[in-house]
Amino acid sequence: MAEKTSPPGAAPSRTTSRGVPGRDATRAQAPAVDLVVLAGGRATRLDGQDKAALVVGGSSLLDRLLAQVGPGAPGELGGRVVVVGRTPVPAGVLRTVEDPPGGGPVAGVVAGLDLLDRASSHEWVAVAAVDQPEAGRALAPLRQELGVVPRAVQAVRPWGSGFEEQWLLACYRREALREALRSLPQVDGARMRDVAAALRWMLVLSPADHLGDLDTWADKEAWERRLDGDAAGPV
Repeated sequence: MAEKTSPPGAAPSRTTSRGVPGRDATRAQAPAVDLVVLAGGRATRLDGQDKAALVVGGSSLLDRLLAQVGPGAPGELGGRVVVVGRTPVPAGVLRTVEDPPGGGPVAGVVAGLDLLDRASSHEWVAVAAVDQPEAGRALAPLRQELGVVPRAVQAVRPWGSGFEEQWLLACYRREALREALRSLPQVDGARMRDVAAALRWMLVLSPADHLGDLDTWADKEAWERRLDGDAAGPV
């Protein structure tokens, strides 16, 4: 499901955070962030496998993400979590489905926001496709940057060398995201890059091993090797 590539025409306006000295105190006041997890993709290159339930590194992709940034996790984002898809979710996590079912990531984001609006009102909302095994390790540092982003910045995402632009691993100002979604002629089948093109971005440097998605069985094997290496630690 993870949607990559640059939008047509000019790239979104952006600045890059490189860890400005003297900002640690402000980062400590990082705001609470709600989270929309997109888990409704068709996974055609995985033979229709429910990606959220796909086990990688000993845990399902959904369990892995929630263990990193879900309720009670070390990197908890501080807001409510909603999963968009027909996969089971644990207690304390909300669930909904996109309208229409199979309508794509933009329809999933709209469905997630609609449910979140009845449960929370935090200024920032994170969006993550479930098929990114280390998404939580990228999102937690993003939250720490939100206390220092300029008011003109409407969205923040990680950046790493060799990592393609990824709109489904990012934090968005809720109202700016809503406005960009309202500007679309329709959400069914819409592209997230068209939403992203309407926003002003800040990029946050992130370790490359936190980034990347899983679309094929070959990707799964590669991730298993990567995660086995992380667990083993330095030799």
